[in-house]
Amino acid sequence: MKTTFDILSEHKSNMLEKTLVILKPCTVQRSLCGEILHRFERKGLRLVGMKMQWLTDEILNEHYAHLSTKPFFQRVKNSMMASPVVVCCFEGVDAIHSVRLLAGPTNGRLADPGTIRGDYSMSFQENIVHTSDCQDTAATEIARFFKPEELFDYKQVSFDYLYANDEF
Repeated sequence: MKTTFDILSEHKSNMLEKTLVILKPCTVQRSLCGEILHRFERKGLRLVGMKMQWLTDEILNEHYAHLSTKPFFQRVKNSMMASPVVVCCFEGVDAIHSVRLLAGPTNGRLADPGTIRGDYSMSFQENIVHTSDCQDTAATEIARFFKPEELFDYKQVSFDYLYANDEF
């Protein structure tokens, strides 16, 4: 008998999404990495890649190119280079939407209690996590931060209990 994981693996390209999450320097400095990772994992998202790294001016110019004309662009880059970050790739059905719901709105002061930003942030800038906003962005961002061999496909033993077989 096929498990949910076996069925999903056969149809993975159509079913599961990958998304990027960056635990920002404020998260690293406040020793919140474990707490934040725990929230995504408890939701049922599968961690398929993770590494700690220093972000460079070059990668931030590329990553935040859409903000390059904004007056706060350099402040954003300085904030993201204040300490190493933890870059993660999570996978699941509707992972991008689920991650963004868990994170809450960008401005931590406006985020509802129960969201990551609502529970841990009082700032627009120092808002704990960066999350991809759509499938195209997620694909681009994941490729920016991970080599294909740094992402893992494995059977998560709880997988059969996360989704009903008709959800994919």
